[in-house]
Amino acid sequence: MNRGMAKRVTVAAFGGVMLAGVAGAAFAEEQVGTGSDVDVNVTIEDIDPGVLAMSVAGTTTTLAENGSTETVRQFTGDLPTVTVTDTRTAEEIPDGAFWWVEGTASSFVGDAGQAPIGAENLGWSPSLVDDGSGAVAVGPDVAPALDTAEAPNNVGLQGRELLAMALTSDEAIGSWEAGATLTLQVPADVEPGSYSSTITLSLFE
Repeated sequence: MNRGMAKRVTVAAFGGVMLAGVAGAAFAEEQVGTGSDVDVNVTIEDIDPGVLAMSVAGTTTTLAENGSTETVRQFTGDLPTVTVTDTRTAEEIPDGAFWWVEGTASSFVGDAGQAPIGAENLGWSPSLVDDGSGAVAVGPDVAPALDTAEAPNNVGLQGRELLAMALTSDEAIGSWEAGATLTLQVPADVEPGSYSSTITLSLFE
């Protein structure tokens, strides 16, 4: 062993002794008291599966006269916003599934015994708050029966009409809002008074 190497070994050995001494001094300290324990608890709830659901922002809307002519009286208003929310994961959605919302209206019934106004006289023009993804499509316009210029789409809401639909459910996870402008057209000689109808909105998949 040469002199330089011997010197390095001696220094290393001395350093090791010094460290061992410090460590020994630390572990020689005595514990004060008996110590305290902390129990750690956690409750992990079962995860509920996601759901597909629909909500409507209101239960009533009022139509006001707008755009009447000498032969046709016209009343318009807005359908309360319809929100479809899907909180499911892609794994929870059946293969090939898609959802849609449709609406149908009842006849307008007068409050004083007037002759009812058929649901074919009420149309709508759907709209959609879209994020640009193209995952949800809006339904077609449905005109009132008296709007012959829109034939053959002037059937009104007497049947089941599409408001909005997801092209595939697994691409439409999240929340979507749809609405519609409502249009009622009646003959100019319709009996005056208050009338009411009910639009039934339904979500299907």
